Amino acid sequence: MARDRLLARDRIVPLLILAAVLLVWELAIPVLQVPRWVLPPPSAVVQALIRDQRLLLHHLTVTLEEVGLGLAFSVLLAIVLAIGIVSSRLVERSVYPFVIASQAVPIVALAPILLIWFGYGLTPKVIVVVLVCFFPIAVNLVDGLRGVDPEFVDLVRSFGGTSWQTLRVVRIPGALPAFFSGLRVAAAVSVIGALIGEWVGSSAGLGYLMIRAASQFYTDRVFAAVLVSAVVSIGLFGFVSVVERFALPWRRPARTET
Repeated sequence: MARDRLLARDRIVPLLILAAVLLVWELAIPVLQVPRWVLPPPSAVVQALIRDQRLLLHHLTVTLEEVGLGLAFSVLLAIVLAIGIVSSRLVERSVYPFVIASQAVPIVALAPILLIWFGYGLTPKVIVVVLVCFFPIAVNLVDGLRGVDPEFVDLVRSFGGTSWQTLRVVRIPGALPAFFSGLRVAAAVSVIGALIGEWVGSSAGLGYLMIRAASQFYTDRVFAAVLVSAVVSIGLFGFVSVVERFALPWRRPARTET
C-alpha cells in the first residue's frame, strides 16, 4: 500500500505542477495584455489543435515517415558499426574516430548541403534523422558489447566457441540493456532531426507547418505543431521502454524494487 501511494504521488504531483503552470499562463495573457500572435493562451492552442486537426494529421504523417525510416537505418548502421568496432581493432581505429567526428559538425550546417545534393524529397530528411540518431545507439552498444563479464566470454571459448558464437551467445544478450538505453535517447531526439530537415527545405511535415504558420503569424498553430511534436517524442520514448520491458523480462524485478 505504501508503495502504491508513493507511485500515485509521483504521478499526481507532476500533473498538478503542469496544471498550475497552464492556469497561470492562461490568466497572465489577458492581465498582461499580451497579443495572441505573440503568445497565445493554452485555450487558443487547444482550439488550434481541434480546428487544424486534419492539417496537423497530414503533416504529422510525413514527419512520422521520416522518423520511422531514419530510426530503422540508424539501428542497422549502429549495429554494424558497433559489431565491427568491437570485433576488429583495425575497424575501431579507422572508423570510430569518424563516428565521433560526425557529431562535431552541426546538423543545421549539413542540412542545406544535403538539400543541394538530394533535393527537397524524403532522402535528406531521413539522412538528418540518421545523423542525429545513430550515434547514441552505436556508442551505447559498443560499451555494452565491451562491458560483458569476461568470465562468460572465457567460458564459451573454453568450450571451443568461435568469435561469432561468443558474440551471439554472450556479448549481444549482455549488450541489450545498453542498446535500449541508446535507442530510447535516439527515439526521443529523432523528431528533432526530422524537424531540422523540414525547416531547411520541404513541402510537408510538422517543421514545414511551423515555418509556414510562423510566417503568417498563426502562432497558435505553431504551438499546436510543437505540442504534437513533443507528444510524438514522448510516445516514441515510451514505446521503446515498453519494448525493452518485454524484451528484457529479467530486468523487471530490479526496476520494480528500485
